[in-house]
Amino acid sequence: MNKSSNSKSKNEIASGVVHKIPSDLRKILNSFPKSLRKWEDITPLARNEWICWIEDAKKPETRNQRIERTITELMEGKRRPCCWPGCPHR
Repeated sequence: MNKSSNSKSKNEIASGVVHKIPSDLRKILNSFPKSLRKWEDITPLARNEWICWIEDAKKPETRNQRIERTITELMEGKRRPCCWPGCPHR
């Protein structure tokens, strides 16, 4: 039994299909366990959509608002960002 691989997987947060989870989103997800559980429950493609939507923001204020909205909407049970045409990178 390899303990190091088990403990490593507990600390990791899943990313998307194309996009890796950004540090600011990782930090906030770690602060909200319910949202983190919801994040881990959605598909890699859905996580990819959230990440791309956040990273598509032009201004830091918009990015922060999108991160906050991601947390809120995950807790509400939403699985993808509303009104987002989808990640063009997949």
